[in-house]
Amino acid sequence: MVLLPAEQVSCELTTSRFQMGKELAVSEHHELPSAGELADKLGIRIVSATAQEVVGTMPVAGNTQPFGLLNGGASLALAETLGSIGAYLHAGEGRVAVGIEVNGSHHKAAREGIVTATAKAVTLGNTLAVYDVSVVDADGARICSARVTCLIRVNLNT
Repeated sequence: MVLLPAEQVSCELTTSRFQMGKELAVSEHHELPSAGELADKLGIRIVSATAQEVVGTMPVAGNTQPFGLLNGGASLALAETLGSIGAYLHAGEGRVAVGIEVNGSHHKAAREGIVTATAKAVTLGNTLAVYDVSVVDADGARICSARVTCLIRVNLNT
């Protein structure tokens, strides 16, 4: 997943696309980019975002596999979205974050409601950012554990 540099996304679009809460922590040099069309289709909402920790939610409805359970791929897309946002916030002006690896273990099924994911920074380096992501159901039971690695590089499109 490539996040657009802030200068390519207007504040109005950013607010609309992220469906963000009131307490979003963003440095004065960063506006958050669009989370992308996939995040929109999955119904991902960003609750809070800093380079250290990103929290987001996603509905189970509309993101299920044929047996009515939350699709594991949807959980991993949620994890990569949050990790990429955190890496982008860490990267700094004129740089982009690109997801290069995501893996996960699915512990329990979710059949309804909203799942909440928290991405916590493990390593924030000059070229790599790594996040551990925990996805929990409405009761707080962990349904997925994921790890996301993002490559940070200079934005060659500017």
